[in-house]
Amino acid sequence: MRTKLKTHRGAAKRFKITGTGKIMRKQAGKRHLLTHKEAKRKRGLGGDAPVHPGEVSAIARLLPYGN
Repeated sequence: MRTKLKTHRGAAKRFKITGTGKIMRKQAGKRHLLTHKEAKRKRGLGGDAPVHPGEVSAIARLLPYGN
């Protein structure tokens, strides 16, 4: 009998897997010190970004069932 793999809960909260299988992350830089950043820059930081190709395999290992 095979045991089920556990999803890394910290990774599940930080990364999402798209329908096509890409792993997406939030952009950094929108948590604090926002008063001196331009509105255009803050809007650009609002969306998701794909994970760097070198990190994909490590993160995919933490998300065995593709949350």
